[in-house]
Amino acid sequence: MTILYGMIDSGNCYKPRLLMAKLGIPFTNVEVSSHTGDTRKPDYVAKNPNAMVPLLELDDGRRLAESNAILLYLAEGTRFLPADKYERALAYQWLFFEQYSHEPYIAVRKALLTFPERAKDATPERLAVTLERGNKALGVMNKHLEGSAFFAGEALSVADIALYAYTHTAEVGGFQLDAYPAVAAWLRRVEADPGHVPIEWLG
Repeated sequence: MTILYGMIDSGNCYKPRLLMAKLGIPFTNVEVSSHTGDTRKPDYVAKNPNAMVPLLELDDGRRLAESNAILLYLAEGTRFLPADKYERALAYQWLFFEQYSHEPYIAVRKALLTFPERAKDATPERLAVTLERGNKALGVMNKHLEGSAFFAGEALSVADIALYAYTHTAEVGGFQLDAYPAVAAWLRRVEADPGHVPIEWLG
């Protein structure tokens, strides 16, 4: 059976869990926590030299790292990867945006404020930068969603799953989602899509 190595409280690990739930793909969840050093243990580093989660291990033993690469693999040939060339490129665009302009600020600020081992890095300067740039990302998303129901065409795609993972818990990091009404409405649309499961779901 497919194995997903990940952390229950990680948005990046939630992404493939959510998509596999929607697709009805059975998998075994193996908790590998960076909080306890599990990701740096030799047996895990042998599987993923980058020492990070998530990591997908296929039935034939091949492995795939990086959350958005896993999403693209799982979504191949499904409704979650647009067939239209332009809309598919839009999905890629928003996946890159999520990892470069969104996750480093929204997810990181939440981690700084909630994970004890990150407290030493939660300087006023770092918190200010992550708040400013996270709000910028939310503003970009809100502007797009004022004219579109989803991020890559008019149907939910891997782009929405990727952006949902950390956006839906952004308030834990001090972001005020009520300031972004189009984002708040989009979150409700994502949650209404068939097969939705919460971040705590483990298969």
